[in-house]
Formats: sequence, structure tokens, C-alpha cells
Amino acid sequence: MIFELKPGISALIETVVMENDSAVKHASGTLDVYATPAMIALMENAAKSCVGLHLPSQYTTVGIEVNIKHIKATAIGSKVKCEAILQEVKDKKLFFKVIAWDEKGKIGEGIHVRYIVESEDFMKKLYN
Repeated sequence: MIFELKPGISALIETVVMENDSAVKHASGTLDVYATPAMIALMENAAKSCVGLHLPSQYTTVGIEVNIKHIKATAIGSKVKCEAILQEVKDKKLFFKVIAWDEKGKIGEGIHVRYIVESEDFMKKLYN
């Protein structure tokens, strides 16, 4: 199946950093600041959302690679936005530029790669 995904499409999502998003809660650090794993999850969500509406309903994408820099701390209660921009399509492999920022500026950036899968087949292979 050929997917009609064109480089340049993007998605922007926004969230408020909650206590459950902290490095302490994610066990990735000892400070109550926005956790790197939480930021990466937001970036993955933006990338997934970027292409989700462009795929037939039986298809989805799964994350297969992240190369992210978390460059600045963000306080609990801050608003965070993330943009994912589809940079390249290689068959079923999708390459995204992802950028996150809070009210004070850029907090993270990098590349995220996702792969298109047929949902039912993917789950069958997992359990068989």
C-alpha cells in the first residue's frame, strides 16, 4: 500500500506540566522538574498526531528511534508546546523533526523516527 504522506506536514500539541510529569515520578531524576521521558512522550505524541489522520483507519505508527536533546529545565505548572514536522518518508519509515518549548523558550529538540504498521497484524505478531 502506498501512503500519501508528504514532508512538511506538522502537528502542534500543548500541555501543562503536572507533578506526574516530573523527573521524580518518572524515576529519571531527583528534582521536581519536567522529566526527559515525559518530554519525549510529548514529542512522540506530536509525531503520531501529525500523520494519524492521513493513514487508513487500520494503520498506525510506532516509535522506533529517538535522538533528543533536553536542553533546559521546566517547572511544574508550566505550559509546554511541541511541534513535530514530517521531514522525510522512506516507504513506511517516517522521520520527524521535533521541538519543544515552554514560556521561557526552547527546552528540547531532535529527531524522532516512526514506522507505519497495520494494527491488527502488529498485535498478532506480538503474541504469536
